[in-house]
Amino acid sequence: MNRDVNTLTRKAYAKINLGLDVVGRLENGYHQVRMIMQAVGLYDVLTFRAAKSGIGITTDSGELPTGEDNLICRAARLLMETYGVEAGVEIHLEKHIPIAAGMAGGSTDAAATLQGLNDLFALQLSQEQLRQLGVQIGADVPYCIMGGTALAEGIGEVLTPLPPAPQGTILIARPDIRVSTKYVYEHLDAGETWQHPDIDGMRSAIESGDLAGVTERLGNVLETVTVEAYPVIAQLKREMLSCGAMGSLMSGSGPTVFGIYGSGEQARAARDCLEKKGLARELFVTGFV
Repeated sequence: MNRDVNTLTRKAYAKINLGLDVVGRLENGYHQVRMIMQAVGLYDVLTFRAAKSGIGITTDSGELPTGEDNLICRAARLLMETYGVEAGVEIHLEKHIPIAAGMAGGSTDAAATLQGLNDLFALQLSQEQLRQLGVQIGADVPYCIMGGTALAEGIGEVLTPLPPAPQGTILIARPDIRVSTKYVYEHLDAGETWQHPDIDGMRSAIESGDLAGVTERLGNVLETVTVEAYPVIAQLKREMLSCGAMGSLMSGSGPTVFGIYGSGEQARAARDCLEKKGLARELFVTGFV
């Protein structure tokens, strides 16, 4: 984070799910989950400037609305109204994380907004206070405030920090499709019983620094819906594995697919292969954060 008296910038990191299990459903319709969340080195950049009044949002993305429904705007308004901030703010979003891709792009921008305004207005709020605000915006926002490697339970807001995951090189592929999270969960509820991923075993592998133990336990129950509806996701996974990935998985409700490689050279070669085959709209080589 860089700042002067009236301006600061903050990076908002994307996430992937190394494991995603659905263990129940609450009366309010929310699903109870157990997930291993992991930040990756793909990020948006938000710049905050103090203003006399109001909340102004600009972005270099032509795909995002900048009105009241934008999660950045909702986060800024919630924090400022809750803590009586009378000044205004201008926020510029430099977008790099794929939109509607299962990587918490909107949630991490909201999280960075809460953190950025906390610093800009010198509110001195704790991370726990920010997370309590964040869950009012979205279930992934508390994790995005925490970052790193974490076990997420409840609706995603009950967080247990874990040691940093053992490092591999990550290839991220976003195919040129849009997936509705609502559609995925509705069809998951209507489907048959699914095989639950080994979340506890993955946690143990992370704690022991065993990358192979992590990759052999990759699992996401939402794939049972999304892969059937969008075969390109399964195709991307097969291609990544054939190019040497230790493991491959869809992140969140999709459509993003990632592969974990033992070296940067392997990951870059796989990226070049996928690029030639035209299977993905966007490709990134990065690592865990």
